[in-house]
Amino acid sequence: MKKQLYLLLLLLSTAVFAQKKVETSIDTTKNKIGAEFKLTLKTTVESSAKVVFPNLKNIGALEVIQSYPVDTVKSSGRYELIKKYGLTQFDSGRYVIPSIKIFINSKPYMTDSLSVEVANVQVDTLKQKMYDIKDIVPVKSSMSVWWKYLFILALILGIGALVYWFVKKQQKKKIEQEVYKTPIEKATSLLNTLEQKELWQKGEVKAYYSELTDIARNYIEEAIEIPAMESTTSELIVGLRAASVKKKMTVSQETIENLERVLKQADLVKFAKSKPLDYEITEDRNKIQKAILTLDSSIPVEVTLEEDTLLNEAQRQKQIQMQLKKKRNRRIAVSVAAVLFLLIGTTLFFIATKGFDYVKDNIIGHPTKELLEGEWVKSTYGNPGVSIETPKVLKRIDLTKSLPKEGLALVKEMQSFAYGSFTDNFYLMVSTLKYKQETEIDLKKSIDVTIQTLESQGAQNMIVKQEDFDTGEGISGQKAYGTFSQMNKDSKSSEKVYYEILLFGQDGGLQQIMILHKEGDTYANEISERVLNSVELKQLSK
Repeated sequence: MKKQLYLLLLLLSTAVFAQKKVETSIDTTKNKIGAEFKLTLKTTVESSAKVVFPNLKNIGALEVIQSYPVDTVKSSGRYELIKKYGLTQFDSGRYVIPSIKIFINSKPYMTDSLSVEVANVQVDTLKQKMYDIKDIVPVKSSMSVWWKYLFILALILGIGALVYWFVKKQQKKKIEQEVYKTPIEKATSLLNTLEQKELWQKGEVKAYYSELTDIARNYIEEAIEIPAMESTTSELIVGLRAASVKKKMTVSQETIENLERVLKQADLVKFAKSKPLDYEITEDRNKIQKAILTLDSSIPVEVTLEEDTLLNEAQRQKQIQMQLKKKRNRRIAVSVAAVLFLLIGTTLFFIATKGFDYVKDNIIGHPTKELLEGEWVKSTYGNPGVSIETPKVLKRIDLTKSLPKEGLALVKEMQSFAYGSFTDNFYLMVSTLKYKQETEIDLKKSIDVTIQTLESQGAQNMIVKQEDFDTGEGISGQKAYGTFSQMNKDSKSSEKVYYEILLFGQDGGLQQIMILHKEGDTYANEISERVLNSVELKQLSK
C-alpha cells in the first residue's frame, strides 16, 4: 500500500510494470569522493541465449572508471552472467544511478535505478597546519578600455558605411534623373545599359527579360501614348494596332508580330520558368530593338506648335513629380539610416559603460527579471492548504488522468496548481494530496519517487542533494535540490536546469512545492528564494 502511495507522487507519469530479468545491486550506498564502488548486474539465461551489456563511459552523473569482464557461472544447464562496473564521483551529494538497457536475445530489459551518497573526506584541522588568509590583490581590468576601443571602431565603421551609402545613392540619383530628349533616345540608352549588365550571361534570364520588355513597354507608352505598362501582352498588341491606325503609322504586320512573340516569350520566362537558348535570347533582344526603331520611324512628325508645347510641358511636369518622389524616398531612407545608426550607437555605448548583461536585461528584456519585478500575489492553494507568494497566480491543472488506477483509488482529494511548463524558463507547481485512510509517509522515500518522476519526463545526469527544511511556523519537511540536463526542443541541444523540491506530510495529507529554472539565472534564483521563504502551511480540514 505504501508503494502505491509513493507512486502518487509521480503526478506526471504512469505506472510501469515489467517482468524482472536483471538483478541490480551496489556494494555500498555511502561512498567518499573519488573512491570506487561497484555496480553489479546479474541475469540467469539459457545456455544458447545471447546477452549484450552496454559499454558505458558514464552512468548518469557517475563516471565509469572500470568496466569489468563478464563472469559466467554454469548451474543446472543455465548460465548466470555477472557484469560489474566500477563507478566514482568527485563531487559530494546524493546521486541516482539510472536504469540501464540490457539486451537478451535482442529484447531490451531495464535494470533498477539506485541511489548512492557521496560524502566529503573529513579533514583534521588540529593536525593540518593553518595559514592566514592573504589580502585581496587588486587587478586592473582592461575590459573597460577594450570596450571603448570597440565602440570607437564601430562608430567609425558606421559613419564610413553611411557616407558610402549616401555617395552611392547620389551617384545613382544623377543617373536616374538624366533627362532624355526623346523616348527613342531613352530606349536606346537603356538597351545599351542592359547589355552591359550581362544578366542572362550570369544566369539571371528572368531579370533580363523583365527589363527588356519594360524598356519596350515604356517606350510605347511614352511615344505612342497607350497604357502599355499596365496592359497584358494581348491588350498591348490590340492597343498598338488601334493606335497605328488612329495615328496613321506606317508600321508593318511583321514588326507587330515580332514584338508580340518577344513579349509572349518573356511571359513564359517570368511565369512558366521557361529557359530560352542563348541564340534565342540574342534574337529577342534584336527584335525588340528593331521593333522600337521601326515604330519610332513610323510615327508621323507633323505636330503643331501647340501640341508640341503641351507635350513638352507634360513631360516636364512628369519629370518634376518623379524628382520630388525620389527626394522624398531619399529623405525617408536617410532618416531610417540615422535612427538605426543612433540605436546601434546607443546600444554599443551602454555595452561599453554598463556591460552586455545590462543591455540584455534592460533593453532587450529578460523574462525572469520581468517576473521578479512584477506585482506578486499571495494565495492559498489546495487541501492541506499551502499559502505561498508567487509572481503570477497559479492556475489549476488536472493530473488525475496520469495517475495509476491502483493509487488513485486511495486518494480522497488531489489538487494541483502551476505556472509555466516543464520546458519554460521558470516553472512552479504546488500539489496537495488527501488520502482516504491516514497513513504515515516517509518523506525521504517520497523524494526518491519524485526524482524518478523527473527522470521519466526527460531529466538526465541528475545531481541530488537533500536536507531538512523548516517553515517560519516551525513545520518540518524535506528539501531536495540540484541540477539535471534536459533536451531543448527548439535548439535541439542539452541545457542545465536547477530544481528545488519541498515535501511536507501532516495529518495524513501531503504537500509538495516544485521549482524548475535554467541554471545560472540570477533573477530566477531570487524568485525561488522569495517563494520558498514565503511558504506557510495550513492545517488539514476534516
